Amino acid sequence: MPGPIVITGGGTGGHVFPMQAVADALRERGVAAKDLRFVGSRRGQESTLLASSDIALTLLPGRGVRRSFAPEALVENVGAVTALLGAVTLATLHVRRWRPSVVVSLGGYASFATSFAAVLWRRPLVLIELDAEPGAAQRLLARFARARCTAFPSSDPRAVVTGTPLRADVVAVQRTPAAQLSARARAVPPIEESRRVIVVMSGSLGSTTVNRAVLDLARRWSNRNDRTLIHVSGRRDFEMVKREAPSTNGLDYRIVEFADMSQLWALCDVAICRAGASTLAELTTLSIPSIIVPLPRMGDHQTKNALVVVQAGGAKLVLDHECTGAKLEATLETVMESDTLASMAHHAGTLGRKDAAASIARVVGDVGGWP
Repeated sequence: MPGPIVITGGGTGGHVFPMQAVADALRERGVAAKDLRFVGSRRGQESTLLASSDIALTLLPGRGVRRSFAPEALVENVGAVTALLGAVTLATLHVRRWRPSVVVSLGGYASFATSFAAVLWRRPLVLIELDAEPGAAQRLLARFARARCTAFPSSDPRAVVTGTPLRADVVAVQRTPAAQLSARARAVPPIEESRRVIVVMSGSLGSTTVNRAVLDLARRWSNRNDRTLIHVSGRRDFEMVKREAPSTNGLDYRIVEFADMSQLWALCDVAICRAGASTLAELTTLSIPSIIVPLPRMGDHQTKNALVVVQAGGAKLVLDHECTGAKLEATLETVMESDTLASMAHHAGTLGRKDAAASIARVVGDVGGWP
């Protein structure tokens, strides 16, 4: 191989985990760890999530630009642009030295500098577009890319619809009725077979809007003995959620700060979640019905992601400004019948692609000129 395959992206787990999945798929195709390299941001989660990998990790300065004209945002953006220029300078030097065979960009603010350097030094660039509508940086780079791998259907004839790459432990989750019962029996404490299980997950930090709505939902359901509500609060609101949790007399209400989502996806009937690309990929790949509450910023790309699943019939949409306990309760009651859940699961599954990482690895191989 003439140079390493550089995989760049990050900032959030929604980019870091797909980076890992692509690297794993390339290794399954025979690429050695020494021929791979991760490039991310010093401020992103990759600085910890990828630190123990045997694949070399390079971290660049930089952070996202705030889309606001508020004075404090303008001051922060001056620093962000300065850091971006530093990242571009470093990436340009690194890419010139590495002469990568392919640069694989998964988006996020951490990837632009390395992708720009690939274009500058005429190294092959493959874009992985995780959202229904690519971000501004990905759109700018698209004209220079050798290939575009998209999570959602695209009108561009050059685009290859691969889906979003997922970790192997998520793809391996079994959701047959027998597997669900087994997963519920392994929970601590075990979950009764007769209960509907609702799993709430709004990101590693968590969403205060969603968390407060779920607290209210738990109050409304406090006497229900046919529900289990598993509330993954995220680290920002965990203490608040624990402090304000209602007393229950029937509802099985479980609050956790973090969780192995592959375990929770194995046992749930319906999810309440944000609309990050990786989250929706997990739900559709595993055929999980969902109530989606998109994050209302960042170009509204989460709403566009959510609408793909909603329009396919695999999810219900609740907008952030209307997300209350009453709204969640009313929406959940429309989906709790077995036939409705089965129909939503089927429609969600039509969008899932368990082979996404392998498909991307094949595209990267084709661009790099190796089998």
